[in-house]
Amino acid sequence: MSLGHPVYASMRTTIFDHMSGLARELGAINLGQGFPYDNGPEPLRAAAARAVMEKSNQYPPSAGLPELRDAICAFYLRFQGLALSREQVTVTSGATEGIAAALLALVGQGDEVLVFPPAYDAYVPMIRRSGGIPVFVPLRPPGFGYDEAAIRAAITPRTKVILLNDPLNPAGTVAAEAELAMLAKVCVEHDLIAISDEVWEQVRFDGRRHRSLIDFPGMAERTVKLGSAGKIFGLTGWKVGWMVAGGELATLVFRAHQFLTFTTPPPLMWAVAEGLMLGDTELDAIWRPWAEGRDRLKAGLERAGFAVLDNAATWFLCADLSASGIALDDVTFSERAVREAGVATVPVSAFYEGTAAPTNILRFCFTKPAEMLDEAVERLARFRTSL
Repeated sequence: MSLGHPVYASMRTTIFDHMSGLARELGAINLGQGFPYDNGPEPLRAAAARAVMEKSNQYPPSAGLPELRDAICAFYLRFQGLALSREQVTVTSGATEGIAAALLALVGQGDEVLVFPPAYDAYVPMIRRSGGIPVFVPLRPPGFGYDEAAIRAAITPRTKVILLNDPLNPAGTVAAEAELAMLAKVCVEHDLIAISDEVWEQVRFDGRRHRSLIDFPGMAERTVKLGSAGKIFGLTGWKVGWMVAGGELATLVFRAHQFLTFTTPPPLMWAVAEGLMLGDTELDAIWRPWAEGRDRLKAGLERAGFAVLDNAATWFLCADLSASGIALDDVTFSERAVREAGVATVPVSAFYEGTAAPTNILRFCFTKPAEMLDEAVERLARFRTSL
């Protein structure tokens, strides 16, 4: 008897589970998996506790509480200038569920989906499970830019969807406006749908504002935009995300969602709705420590001799091992560092499939306390000198 679907039967544990498991087992500092080292913003936790006691804990509408859908629209108008209606928003149990719903709704047997490694490791299994075929157009360090010629060369009559992540995990880069305009033009010319994973849209530094692919000419009716309260507020365990789409796309992705998780816990939705309406000062108090963590870890790693790549967004910094004078590949360095230095990291080669991966780039998460970052840098510095 053959057990399981072939997509999952040959699958390994994710690199995040692997490195976090080693960190727990060995008592190492975990700069691998991306999560803040705190309980999240007090105003949202208090709102969730209040909602548990005072509001309904029964099934809400499958598309999400109207109050949260309205708050999402207001948030995007405030920060990105997008004029949306609640009918365009479906709340999901995390952005990953939203990606799954979008793929199941839009990709059929044999449809090709362009993917841009390094890519979140859930993308490809979900494409294959929906019957689609992933087609890889890799982004290369140090800039991880989009190559128009390579994208156009990858398009065939079977191409239906492009799936992109901007800002980009694991690189911490953001696409230039000209790159987004190019992607929009390609989608319009070839009648493609874009699934745009924008969960890091508010985790951007140095005053660089986010512009969504959905905002470009011709993209309002052919883009599914993904957002995440887990990333906006540093509440990764809440798993509250959403899809934004227009017209028929909104209907299709909602129909897929209702047969996946159907809904999301209502107290968390009430709390996220309140969080999205926080004032600038309160939001800055959430986001500023992440920028400070980035600056602290970058400075520490550079003092320790690591060549750190430019970072403009996300919770992650990358370092180039080759440029740092380290002869180890990223997987070997990560495995040895967690065991010998007591610091867990993530090899960026784990984010590539179907194409030759760079083996010299390492990812670090910086949303940790200052003393933890400093201790991690000291350990890595000692380890580096021992190589």
